[in-house]
Amino acid sequence: MGDTRKIETPLSDEVVRSLAMGEKVLINGIIYSARDAAHKRLVELIERGEELPFDVNGQAIYYVGPTPAKPGFAVGSAGPTTSYRMDPYAPLLIEKGLKGMIGKGGRSETVKEAMKKYGAVYFAAVGGAGALISKSIVSAEVIAYPELGAEAIRRMEVKDFPVIVAIDAQGNDLYQKGREAYALGA
Repeated sequence: MGDTRKIETPLSDEVVRSLAMGEKVLINGIIYSARDAAHKRLVELIERGEELPFDVNGQAIYYVGPTPAKPGFAVGSAGPTTSYRMDPYAPLLIEKGLKGMIGKGGRSETVKEAMKKYGAVYFAAVGGAGALISKSIVSAEVIAYPELGAEAIRRMEVKDFPVIVAIDAQGNDLYQKGREAYALGA
């Protein structure tokens, strides 16, 4: 798979469009956590023409609900959640400028079409590695919906946050490629 590439947030169109399916990436900067309940609220705000709790333009959202932090850590275990639960909401957020999504599992054709049209990338984080991933989260602050507990929106500073480009901005899909290779007996 080659070398690991380091990228910084916010993500520019140039960086997003240069990332290739299967590429190993280390993310540095600010990312936001949000799961389905928070996504539903964000889309409702957009539909009402109201301001979002953070500017999604150029940002990346990690689909995570971290466990409580142990002393000396920003968060507890922070493994990715299954991304398809965000599929009903992701296209509108992508249209509004969201450039990166981080989770696990495949995405719908509607999400992939929005990614190609507006230039966004979907990163896979390793499921089951939540404790390891949490070491890349330097700080975390709840910025919206604290009543959602673990699923509140957090502004998280990350350093060398490990991901793989699962679906690139051209629509190349690592999950689909893997299924095709398996079907061919490769």
